[in-house]
Order: sequence, then structure tokens, then C-alpha cells
Amino acid sequence: MDQIKTGQLIAEERKLRNLTQQQLADQLGISNKTISKWETGKGLPELSLLLPLCKALNLSVNELLSGERLSEENYREKAEENMMNMLNEKELNAHRMKLVFLLGIISTITFVVLIWLVCFYTDVMSLPVKIALVTIACGVFAVGMYATMQGERTVGYYKCKHCGETFVPTFWQYTWGMHILTTRYLECPHCHKKSWCRKQLTKEE
Repeated sequence: MDQIKTGQLIAEERKLRNLTQQQLADQLGISNKTISKWETGKGLPELSLLLPLCKALNLSVNELLSGERLSEENYREKAEENMMNMLNEKELNAHRMKLVFLLGIISTITFVVLIWLVCFYTDVMSLPVKIALVTIACGVFAVGMYATMQGERTVGYYKCKHCGETFVPTFWQYTWGMHILTTRYLECPHCHKKSWCRKQLTKEE
């Protein structure tokens, strides 16, 4: 799925119907900034907005996701291609999430083992060796946790309950946001409202 092509198609079809961004936004119950974001290729319509947008622009969902008007000959081919792209993205992100959590587990185990060695063999280790092992343990844990948090933050998207937009939070927002499993309390960069945002692997879930 090409966000630039989809955005260009939305802009072209909107202009063909002599609609301003504000007029199209009013039909969909969203802000004109969201329309602008789509048309400049900086985002894609949420699943709940696909059908209303297609109806307003007289497009099929397949054409909208493909970013072009489709003939009968290549309509089915593009539909299958779009479906495969979404499935591939979900599968790839699911694999990345497994690697992220595996990294977190390995770094935690390494930290615990090194600290346990220092405590268990405290009588036979010299002070410099203890300091070195504790330093290594803390370093491995810190790097592992940072990489795990960065991975969990950037793989997939968070969905705002207010406007339905998906986004990737900043590291600061992610770190300090309250969370319950895969749901995190975040401020949406689109509507600037805070809510419990659910983690999802693709934009179209």
C-alpha cells in the first residue's frame, strides 16, 4: 500500500467533485487537517472511514487502497495484492514483537545470572571483578530494556479512541504512559486528546 499514491488519488477525486478539504471533512465528521494529512501521504484513512470516504469520492475500497482507478481486468489482482500486503505487514510485525520480547527476556536473565554469580561467589571474587560483573550486568540490562522498549514502541501502532487515528508515540510518551498489557494511556498527536490507546500490528485492524 502506497500512502503517497492513495493521497494523490484522494486529492484528485476531491478536486474533480469541486470539494474543499473542509467540505469533505464535514461529510466524514473529521477535521480538514486529517484530509490534508491523507493527501500529502502522511497517513491513511482508518478502517471505519474507508467506506464513507469511498462513497463520497465514488471509489471502491480496492481502488482507494491501490491509489488508482482500476479496470475490471486488474481489479481482482489488486484486491489480492492489497490483502496480501496487509497480511504480510501483520505477520512481519508479529515476528518482530516476538523478537523484541525475546530480547527483553534474554537481557533480564543475563542480568539476574551475573548478579547471582557476584552474590554466590562473593568470598572468592576480588572487588574489581565484582565491580566489573555488576557493571556488565547493569549495562546489559539497560541496553536490553532500551532496545525492547524501542521495539515495542515502534512495531505496529496505537489507536486513539477519540478520533480513530493510529500513531507511533514518542519514546517519552511511551516510557511515562500508564499501561495495562497492550493498552497505554497516551495523547493522540492528531486530536491532542488523551485516552487508553490499544496496540495493533497494522493500521487497518
